[in-house]
Amino acid sequence: MNWDSIKNFLTTAGVDLLRGLLALAVGLFLVHWALKLFDRYESRMKIEPTLKSFVKNLIRILLYVIVIMTAAGTMGIPMTSIVTLLGSAGVAVSLALQGALGNLVGGLILLLFKPIKMGEYVKIGENEGTVKAIGAFYTEITTVDNRRINLPNGTLTNTAIVNYSREGTRRLDLTFSVAYESDQDRVYEVLNRLVAEEKALLSEPAPSVNLSKYGDSSLEFSVWVWIKASDYWPVRFRMLDKGKRALDEAGITIPYPQMDVHMK
Repeated sequence: MNWDSIKNFLTTAGVDLLRGLLALAVGLFLVHWALKLFDRYESRMKIEPTLKSFVKNLIRILLYVIVIMTAAGTMGIPMTSIVTLLGSAGVAVSLALQGALGNLVGGLILLLFKPIKMGEYVKIGENEGTVKAIGAFYTEITTVDNRRINLPNGTLTNTAIVNYSREGTRRLDLTFSVAYESDQDRVYEVLNRLVAEEKALLSEPAPSVNLSKYGDSSLEFSVWVWIKASDYWPVRFRMLDKGKRALDEAGITIPYPQMDVHMK
């Protein structure tokens, strides 16, 4: 390659390449600045928190695509060629990214039908925790022991979702087992007093204390009370602790599983 060829390349393709790289650098800077601006003013936007995370991820993807196509056009690559190339590669990309596209569609479905929202306590399959973010491809939940789990959105649309927060209230079901020889009236008295002393319970629907089952070695009494969804775990732990202490003080035993064997 002689000097004239090098000079011709530098004055034509080289300049276009430099312009394209400059456009790419400026574009990436503007994308970063735009996302920072979105973070700064998102609290003022009247957008549902669940939607904000998804919109931000979608905006990021679209801006990067625009920047790359603009840089390619600045380098002198015809846009028709880019579109043709993207169209030709579309089938292969869609096959390779079936999971990603499924997750993207799943994210749109979650935002459209809203089975979950940020801050709600949910159970999805074997995973249970608080929804932290619904992204374009993944939904993040945090478990009660502070583990962060990323669930593919495509999987969520085909999985049963139990939402514990949506209704605002929950029924707390507690079971207390007592020996068969226990005084049932005394058991009712202790458990009803346990319910009456708990201040976090809702008056409607009314609490219920009933003998629910004849177990193999014990009578099982069910205590059903209604509480705010946010109070579920504190009230559950508190009533279980107080219930055991109250039964002990009343001389009511909680039996261990037992089996009678008759020898002949």
